[in-house]
Amino acid sequence: MLSIRIRYFAILMLVFIQQAACSASLQEKISQIIARKDQNNVEYSVMVVDAQTGRNVFNYNPATPLTPASNMKLVTSFTTLKKLGADYKFVTKAGIIDRNLVVIGGGDPLLGFAGKDFIQQITDALKAKSIDKLDGIIIDSSIFDNDRVHQNWPKAQLNRPYACEISGLNYNGNCMKISAVNAAGRIKLTEEPNSGFLQLLNNVTPITKKGQTAIGSNRTEQENVIIVYGKCKNPASFDVAIEKPAMFFGCLLYESLTRSGIEIQSPLTEASVNQRDMQIIAEFETPIMEVIQNCNKDSLQIAAECLLKTLATQTATGGKAGSWQGGRRVIGDYLSSLGANKAEFYIDDGSGLSVVNKLSANVITRVLLDAYKGELWPAFKQTLAVGGVDGTIKKQFYKDRYRSRVFAKTGYINGVRSLSGLCIAADKDREYIFSIITNNANYPTKKAIFDIVEAIIDGG
Repeated sequence: MLSIRIRYFAILMLVFIQQAACSASLQEKISQIIARKDQNNVEYSVMVVDAQTGRNVFNYNPATPLTPASNMKLVTSFTTLKKLGADYKFVTKAGIIDRNLVVIGGGDPLLGFAGKDFIQQITDALKAKSIDKLDGIIIDSSIFDNDRVHQNWPKAQLNRPYACEISGLNYNGNCMKISAVNAAGRIKLTEEPNSGFLQLLNNVTPITKKGQTAIGSNRTEQENVIIVYGKCKNPASFDVAIEKPAMFFGCLLYESLTRSGIEIQSPLTEASVNQRDMQIIAEFETPIMEVIQNCNKDSLQIAAECLLKTLATQTATGGKAGSWQGGRRVIGDYLSSLGANKAEFYIDDGSGLSVVNKLSANVITRVLLDAYKGELWPAFKQTLAVGGVDGTIKKQFYKDRYRSRVFAKTGYINGVRSLSGLCIAADKDREYIFSIITNNANYPTKKAIFDIVEAIIDGG
C-alpha cells in the first residue's frame, strides 16, 4: 500500500515538474519576443492563463492600462450578452397613427444589410392594406440619445464607414457607396442606395493615359453635401458615412413609397411617439448573436456602439435615450464585479475607436475567463474570428499546426495593436486564454503578437 502511494506521489511530482519546465520554457520564449530590438519602444501588457484552472502561465505588465483599440469590443459585446441574454432581439417597428406612417427604431445596427430590406417590407404592407395616401411619415429614433458622434473620435475620419454616426434607427451601416466612371473623358458619379439624400460635388479629374485611379471624399460645412475628389481612369468606388441616419432611412422610405404610388402629404419628420397608439403593420427582428458576430468576427464598429447604447437603454435609462455614458457605467460596474481594479480600465466608447479607452490585459482576461466558465461561452466563442479560417485573422495562423486553434479579436488603430482570445495547445489540446495589448506599436509588432500566440500553441 505504501509503495502504491509513493508511486502515485512520484507520478504527480513528475507531472508538476514537466508542467513547470513547460511553463518556464514558454515564459522564456515570450520574453524573448517582447525583448526583440525592434520592440524596444513598444509598451506591452500581456496575460496568459490556463482556461480550465485560471492558473497564471505568463504575464508582463498585466495590470498596465493601455489603449486597446478593437479589443474593447470583447468587453462591450460580452457585457451586453451577459446582461441581456442570448435571446435578445433588436426590433424595428412600423405602424399607423392617425393616418401617419410611423417607424420606431430599435437600435438595430444591421438593418438594411444584405437580405434585410425593411423598406420594401413596409411598402408591401401598406399596399396589402390598400393604403395609397398618408398624412406624413414620422421617424422615431428615441431609443438612443441624440449624441450620434462620440466626442473623442478622430474628427478627420468621421466620413469613414468605421466612424459612422450611431442612431436609434440605422440603415445600410449609415453609409452610401459612391462610384465613379470615366465616360469618354467625363466623370459620372452614382450613389447606392440610389437617392437624393446626398449632394455630391464632383471634383474628380478624368485621366486617360498616365496615372492610376484614386478617389475619395471630404465633408463640407453643409450636412450631407460632400466633395468627391481624385483622379479616375478605371471605374472605382468607396463607402462614405452619411449624417443624420434616421432621416436617411426616412428619405429612402419616402422615395420607395412615392415610387409605388403612395401619396404623402406632409414633409418627413423625426419625433418620439407613443407606441401604444400605433397599429403595427410590419416588424423586423435581428438576433443579438448576429450583431455580436458582426462586432467581433468582422470588427463592425456600428455593431459595438449599438450594443453599448442598447445596454444602457435596457438596464439604465428605462427604454429610451441609450447613451455612451449609461453604457460606460454598466460596463464599469460589471468589470468591478469581476474584481478588476478601477485603475486598470477606463471605458469611453464601445468599439475602441476612441484612444481614451484604457484596458489592461488582466481586465480582458478576467472578462474572457468569466465568459469561458459560463453557459454563454459556446455561443460567444462562435462570434470570435478563427485563425486561418474566417474573420479578421483569416489570413493568420493558416499553417496546419495553428489553423482553427485560435479564437480571437484583433485590434488596430494608429500606434495600437492588440489580440485577445483563446488558443489551443498543439500537442495537449489544452486551452489558454490570452490578452496582448501594445501601444506605441510599429510594423513588426504585428508579427511579434502572432509569434507570442504561436509560442503558446507550441509550448503550452
